[in-house]
Amino acid sequence: MHFIQTSQFEEAARQKVDEAAWCYLESGCGTEQTLRANIKIFEQYWIRPRVFVPMQAPDLNTTVLGSPVSMPILAAPIGFQRWFHPEGERASAQGTGQAQTLYVASSSATTRLEDIATAATGPLWFQLYLFEERDVSAELVQRAEAAGYRAIVVTVDTPWYGRKERFARGNYSMPGTLLKANLDEHASGMVGSQYGWEVIDWLRSLTRLPILLKGVLTAEDARKALAHGVDGIIVSTHGGRQLDAALPSLLALPEVVEAVNGQIEVYFDSGIRTGTDVFKALALGARAVFVGRPLIWGLAVNGAQGVADVFAILREELEYAMMLSGCPAVSCIDRSLLREAHIL
Repeated sequence: MHFIQTSQFEEAARQKVDEAAWCYLESGCGTEQTLRANIKIFEQYWIRPRVFVPMQAPDLNTTVLGSPVSMPILAAPIGFQRWFHPEGERASAQGTGQAQTLYVASSSATTRLEDIATAATGPLWFQLYLFEERDVSAELVQRAEAAGYRAIVVTVDTPWYGRKERFARGNYSMPGTLLKANLDEHASGMVGSQYGWEVIDWLRSLTRLPILLKGVLTAEDARKALAHGVDGIIVSTHGGRQLDAALPSLLALPEVVEAVNGQIEVYFDSGIRTGTDVFKALALGARAVFVGRPLIWGLAVNGAQGVADVFAILREELEYAMMLSGCPAVSCIDRSLLREAHIL
């Protein structure tokens, strides 16, 4: 099978996974307003192509917190991947490594973080939830550092789990055999709502690794993150799975970029479906973007190779966008190449 669009992987994956798994993956929170807006908002931005720009092939190489990657397209943290393929996170890490880019392992992985590290051939970051039992979070950070992960990504938009109403309406539940492999059987696995900004200072005391915050959507919180010495921000709505009617990530991106003023790297997550989506997020100031659901579509269809194939599609689409807009390197993509217009 040869697919040329990520939407073809979506259609094929829909036929391969059961109803509960598909609903878990595709659903958002509440009425799913933010879920829809995360994708739709890309249509408000239009590329202003430049002509007579000499180039051979566009250079997609970049770095993320100093680690070289082949393109500014990265694998977002997603849990419970063995629900979609028997090899789960191992296959995703392998496919991401084949694409020569970065993989972020989830706290909710169904594979031990050490085993993910063994399977990976590219750089790794570890996504951390702040659990009610502080010792659980501390142990995960220490294990990740020992296993060779290069950064800790702290999810900050989940003091409570969002209302997954579509999943609840279907009366679905996860299989009892689908376990969070990195949590001790005695841990509740519940996120903690008691934390304030001082928790970042506590995390700093645990590790020498860079710390990024995932889920920042406002300039105010971006400035607070800077004040607490974080190393990066991921502008994210959790894929539209937390607060319904939260502003879509692409709308939040410019104000966060402006607030940090180049002092730390800003990344983007939520709604990427095409290479032109990637181009637009980069133009609005993202260092790189994270892709979530499309990679799981690839995983469900063809394991590690499916993940690599999704990356290849997004890469080719980004290359075409760069060649046809006059951008010889990703470093050339900036706000001057976009215009916002509501014409459809």
